[in-house]
Amino acid sequence: LAGMREACRIAREVLDVAGKAVRPGVSTDEIDAIVHEESLKRGAYPSPLNYQSFPKSVCTSVNEVICHGIPDATILKEGDIVNVDVTCYVGGYHGDLSETFAVGEVDAEAKRLVKVTYDSWQAAIAICKPGVPYKQIGAAIEEVVAPSGFTIVRGFVGHGIGSAFHMPPNVVHHRNDDRNGEMAPGHTFTIEPMINEGAPSYKEWPDKWTIVTSDGKRSAQFEHTLLIT
Repeated sequence: LAGMREACRIAREVLDVAGKAVRPGVSTDEIDAIVHEESLKRGAYPSPLNYQSFPKSVCTSVNEVICHGIPDATILKEGDIVNVDVTCYVGGYHGDLSETFAVGEVDAEAKRLVKVTYDSWQAAIAICKPGVPYKQIGAAIEEVVAPSGFTIVRGFVGHGIGSAFHMPPNVVHHRNDDRNGEMAPGHTFTIEPMINEGAPSYKEWPDKWTIVTSDGKRSAQFEHTLLIT
C-alpha cells in the first residue's frame, strides 16, 4: 500500500504541473513533453508510453474526444475543454488519475458539463467503503447525471490497478447488476466516469485509440485511484 500511495502521489504532482500548462496556444504535444519530463524527474515511468503500442506519455482528450486522445500538434484554443489523463509507474506500482480542464474562458454549457461530471464522480467516491458492492458506483453516478440531460458513456470502465495497469474488477459507471463483488480493505481501483453533452454513442478513429462522440458534442471525465481502508 505504501508503494501505491507513492505512485499516486507522484502522478498527482505530474498532473498538477501539466494542468498549469493548459492555456490557449499550447499544443497537446507540449503537454505530453511536460508529463514525460516531470514523470522521469520523479523517478517514474509514464505508464501509457508503449502500453499496447500507445505512442505518447499521456492521453489528451479535447472537446469531442471522450478518451485516449493521442497528443500531437493540435493547438488548444480559447473555449476548449481538455482531459489530461496521467498514469505513473514507480516502485512496481501504477497511479492513475485525470482531470478535465477549461482552456481560457469556456461557455456556460461546458462549465455545466464539467461540473456534472465532477459531481457524479465525487458522489461515487463518497459511497466507497468496505462491504459496498462495486455495482453501486454506477448507480451513484447515474443519480447525478440523469437529471442533467447529459449521458454516460457505457463502453469504458474504471478498473482495478496496482502492480498491473489494468486488472479486475471492472468499475461500471452506469446503473447495473454486474456481480463484481464488494469493496474490501486493500482494494485499489479507479473511478473515471465519461459524460457526454449529447448522445452516449461513440466511434473509434483509425489510429485504434482515439474515441470520439458520435455526434461531435463534447465529453468530460475525471478519475482517481482509490484505496479501500
